[in-house]
Amino acid sequence: MSDPETLTVDINGYATRVWRKGSGPRLGFLAGFGGLPRWMPFLDELAKSRTVIVPSVPGFPGGDRGHSVLDSHLDWMLAMRLLLEKAGLDGADIAGSSVGASLAADVAALWPASVRKLALIAPFGLFDDQDPPTDPWAQRGDQVPGLMCADPEIYKGMKAAPEGANSIEWPIEQVRASEAAARIFWPLGNTRIEKRLGLIKAPTLLLWGEQDRIMPRTYADKFAAGIAGPTTIKTIAGAGHLAELDKPAETARAILDFLG
Repeated sequence: MSDPETLTVDINGYATRVWRKGSGPRLGFLAGFGGLPRWMPFLDELAKSRTVIVPSVPGFPGGDRGHSVLDSHLDWMLAMRLLLEKAGLDGADIAGSSVGASLAADVAALWPASVRKLALIAPFGLFDDQDPPTDPWAQRGDQVPGLMCADPEIYKGMKAAPEGANSIEWPIEQVRASEAAARIFWPLGNTRIEKRLGLIKAPTLLLWGEQDRIMPRTYADKFAAGIAGPTTIKTIAGAGHLAELDKPAETARAILDFLG
């Protein structure tokens, strides 16, 4: 597989990575917990029929330290809106996973014309104290891979330093991604997005890994009940929270079939 084209855009004074690969209608993707330190097979599957554009969330790998100047949820939303515009995704289809899915949903709520269709993989943002999600920031580091993927080795492989990587900088970038997500979703992954779901008019696909150990499956129904536009729920067999890592082909096919 060929490498994606790598571009850089400025977000609040910080250089922010944007990957681009494929041809066809534009499809943006916002990464899940931990970000994307490297390109993954799921994106190659999407790029077979779409121009896949992957802007890095501020603070995630490729997002430098852009999270450090975002002090409120409004700051985050304005930064994400600007990032999607500069990446060439205004009015395009948007997919997201986990924390990235929640950000995509908020953009679709606050700027409805900016998103054509929405595909969300186990989004954060809601909290039900009768059925709480697992708090990933409260776990020992060695427990996180098994919470993120049905096969922990897949997550470990995503986060493992490539040959020749700076041994000091690489782990700092990975910790920074967790810190950036915490700035958005602390505490308990709750952004009270239920207050904004009714503003989402875009047709929305909700994807859940059947072995998700972070977000209970009931949250798919909670999101679907709150979103104003038409929603579809699909479960990915054999996948954990980050279904796109566990089952790249199946997750990509579900998204592409939905987008049409």
